[in-house]
Amino acid sequence: MQIPNFPEANHPLIKSLFHQSDQELLNMFRRYPEQGKYFTAIFCRYSPIVYTLIQHSARSPVQADYLFALTWKHIYDELGGLYLTNPETGQEILTLQNWLINLTAFCINDIKLPPTESIHYSLKDTSPPFWFYIEQALDQLPPILRLIVLMAQTFHWSETRIAAYLQAEGEKISPDQVAGFLQEGYRILEENLPSDIRTIYLGEENT
Repeated sequence: MQIPNFPEANHPLIKSLFHQSDQELLNMFRRYPEQGKYFTAIFCRYSPIVYTLIQHSARSPVQADYLFALTWKHIYDELGGLYLTNPETGQEILTLQNWLINLTAFCINDIKLPPTESIHYSLKDTSPPFWFYIEQALDQLPPILRLIVLMAQTFHWSETRIAAYLQAEGEKISPDQVAGFLQEGYRILEENLPSDIRTIYLGEENT
């Protein structure tokens, strides 16, 4: 299995962080949670190591890609509480690379993967950092908008089918209203994404 290439590594916002040390990236990731470029830079720096470890443990490329994404989700969740230096002495007690290797090994052993045919995640279509920030943005949507957006995007249901489902659940919503809710959901979803993530992954101008 070939190590995947991630185009975001060549984005100017990410390339501008290449000279930053692991500790500096970690500090900025904690200090500026409303920005996504610092985690994305860490991801680009260490994704080859993480993927190399994972590809030898998965039964199929699909499972390897999914485990890779889930591992980075776990890394993202744990990264905010990671300290590489002793707070009192300032002396390095751990390297980010060693921590990532250990956490990847934990995920390989601990995460139970579904059968290949049950996995619908595509690494080529959605890079892990973009996936995580989209999930965060989805969580901020009002419940009805989130449900409608998920039914449209996950199940590819039409406005008519979504309206019929909601009507069966007691919601008096027409297909035209569903279409309006979808547009509103997409607008809020995009607004909820960090501006630098929109720049890196959606090609928006950086403001």
